[in-house]
Amino acid sequence: MGCINWPHIVLKAADFLISTAVVLCLVAAGAYSAYALWDNAQVYAAVDNVQAELLQFKPAADADNGASFEELLAINPDVKAWLTLDGTAIDYPVVQGETNFSYINTDVYGDFALAGSIFLDSDCDGSFRDPYSLLYGHHMDNSKMFGDLDLYKDETFFAQNTTGTLVLPDKTYKLEIFACLLVPASEENIFQPEQWDSDINGLFRFAEENALHLNQNTLAACEADGEGAQVLAMSTCSAEFTDARTILLARMVPSEPEQ
Repeated sequence: MGCINWPHIVLKAADFLISTAVVLCLVAAGAYSAYALWDNAQVYAAVDNVQAELLQFKPAADADNGASFEELLAINPDVKAWLTLDGTAIDYPVVQGETNFSYINTDVYGDFALAGSIFLDSDCDGSFRDPYSLLYGHHMDNSKMFGDLDLYKDETFFAQNTTGTLVLPDKTYKLEIFACLLVPASEENIFQPEQWDSDINGLFRFAEENALHLNQNTLAACEADGEGAQVLAMSTCSAEFTDARTILLARMVPSEPEQ
């Protein structure tokens, strides 16, 4: 009888175990990747479903043509407005919670949702009577939530898309976009709304000195509004640097009721 080559058998067994372990790792990695893709698709599908459902309750700028704001309030009394930015997919109700964490991962129906909602800073007046009102929304791909704020960083798009609408229960504001900025999350000129309650001119100077793109004519109109000036700020995350935020500033102009 020949001698058994134990070292060879041991090496083959070790190779088999290593190969099996590698295959299992690859299978697990593939399964996780597939799950991650599925999970990501579910998040985006949920955004689409909620938006599609809510659009049927979108109040028109002309209160006589469109859904009543009362229908939105019946869904959630925290709804304060409806925001539309022309030329983008941004077309959402705006809510306001007790804190700025209330709607980070909660949809308008009050259900858990990673995409959250578009929400008004909890320190701002819920009736948008402040000189400066600040909205937040998650940055998402495929034009979801506030993902389309990225579009305004392109100079041509910024120049050609300057309007929007903010519909409230009792009035409508036309929005005239005048600045796009890139700032850190610690920027007090943007993220401390109450500082502009008595004099908003400092915000206009900050925008003029720091904007990526600026509409000088609309900025001049803001300054000419004097004590009646109102600005809507919209904020979302950005990838240029740690804690970067894309900011869009718009002049709020009350719509005159049709005669």
